[in-house]
Amino acid sequence: MIKLKGITWNHTRGLLPMVATSQRFTELHPEVEISWEKRSLQEFADASIEDLAKRFDLLVIDHPWTGFGAQTKAILPLTDFLSNDYIKDQEQNTVGKSYGSYVFHNKLWALPIDAATPVASARLDILEKNNLEVPKTYDDLLVLAQKGLVAFAGIPVDVLMSFYMFCCSLGEAPFLTEEKVISETTGTKALQMFRELAQLIDPANFNRNPIQVYEAMVNTDEIAYCPFAYGYSNYSRIGYSQKLLHFYDLVSLEGKPMISSLGGTGLAVSSFSEHIGEAMRYAEFTGSSQVQQNIYTDNGGQPGHLQAWKNERLNELTHDYFTNTLPALQRAFLRPRYYGHMYFQDHAGDVVRNYLIYGGDEQKVLDEMNSLYAESLKIQTV
Repeated sequence: MIKLKGITWNHTRGLLPMVATSQRFTELHPEVEISWEKRSLQEFADASIEDLAKRFDLLVIDHPWTGFGAQTKAILPLTDFLSNDYIKDQEQNTVGKSYGSYVFHNKLWALPIDAATPVASARLDILEKNNLEVPKTYDDLLVLAQKGLVAFAGIPVDVLMSFYMFCCSLGEAPFLTEEKVISETTGTKALQMFRELAQLIDPANFNRNPIQVYEAMVNTDEIAYCPFAYGYSNYSRIGYSQKLLHFYDLVSLEGKPMISSLGGTGLAVSSFSEHIGEAMRYAEFTGSSQVQQNIYTDNGGQPGHLQAWKNERLNELTHDYFTNTLPALQRAFLRPRYYGHMYFQDHAGDVVRNYLIYGGDEQKVLDEMNSLYAESLKIQTV
């Protein structure tokens, strides 16, 4: 018996589809057994994949780790192992920039098995009870927030992603140069707009990640609307929680839909694995169109294959989650993935979060972020 070990993240969406696809893979290949461990969402964003690759054959990773994984050679380039036709199918059926998010040095380092970006969600029953509608514009959002019915994920990494969203939505993407994260004009306006909204939400949300926001939405009747948090189709499925969430595209700002920061996860194979062939075959199975549209999504997964997002059955299952949010995925901003970027991501979120909570000088906030950016660019592989 060949035994493979995998590491994923601690949520229905992260664990169950991996267990389900592994079980089916073993039924088709009885000589291979795959077991999965899980880590918290914060560990998923922070933990070095080089350390994990020494312990696990299969890794579900966050795409900003792509550059680090490629340069340390902790994970294998899938383009060297999978057929050209398979790789072409993956590229042609990417959800937004999901495929490209795992490409580094012109090679694919993880299969985009899961696609996500911050999208809007609502408890329609609460809105209807209060004779309110789902916001369509940013001004509508502020009006609803003033009623105390709005929440968003406020932990450091999420507010950093939301800062990128405000910048992109104001017409300027971050990291266009190596001197500054963003221009003073756009950065200042983005911070001020974000803080105006942040002052209207319950401070408890500054300790919540997207999962915790959604759990608060479905387990209490206090939050009617979340304008942006990484989407989870699980909460749009009947029976997953006591209350149902409906998901939507982002509100418009200055006449255009807002642009959020791409998320999602990829399935990578460790370069330390003693069973690379079997690990590659499982990865190929899991990322395939058929499995993504069936076993993977039916067991709580949020697929990364475009055909699954367009699947009528899956949209019926999720109250049109995929149809409604696909436009946000298609225009989402792809953040940097260079080797040292995780240093910036690990620290810059605290700077933005502190500003949102306590206020302060926007220029000082931007200067701190620029300093962290400069440090991150100096970090090189050993």
